[in-house]
Amino acid sequence: MEPDELTDEQGEALLVIARGAVAEALGEGWLERPDAGWLYRTAATFVTLTRGGALRGCIGSIQAASPLLEDLVHNARAAAFSDPRFPPLTAEELPGTRFEVSLLTPLQPLAPADSEEEAIRRLAPGTDGVLLEWGEHRGTFLPQMWEQLPDPRQFLGHLKRKAGLDPGFWAPDVRLWTFAVRKWAER
Repeated sequence: MEPDELTDEQGEALLVIARGAVAEALGEGWLERPDAGWLYRTAATFVTLTRGGALRGCIGSIQAASPLLEDLVHNARAAAFSDPRFPPLTAEELPGTRFEVSLLTPLQPLAPADSEEEAIRRLAPGTDGVLLEWGEHRGTFLPQMWEQLPDPRQFLGHLKRKAGLDPGFWAPDVRLWTFAVRKWAER
């Protein structure tokens, strides 16, 4: 499923489903699973949780492999309870937690770059989400990270750190993919 295929109303429904999945897991209600055909098309999502403007959890799928509804419920619960950077979300925290759902486009490979400078020239700051791989190292940033890291060199350095690499590291066999997202966020 391509992100631009959804209406804003459908995007708002994704937010309700994500929050409902977490609430249900906390015993704070139940998740109504709509019977809308578009929710059963294969898609990749990320769910980002924030509290007071600070990150509280972010988990997602980089490639579409399951139905949108299943992927969304899994990632909402994983962001709330399984992000290794944070303790599990509590029922007391839920009302003050803001949900954001991102629907990803398919990955697009970038041609191999002999230098980091060459790789940076191929990126579209503010637009591209980026997946970086080198050997067993892997890290990804959603396009939203450009808001915090608008300088491409810093962006890539932080992404390498997230992947477990030194920020100054580069090798010609580093692989990069880009993707775009359409996102919906609670107010």
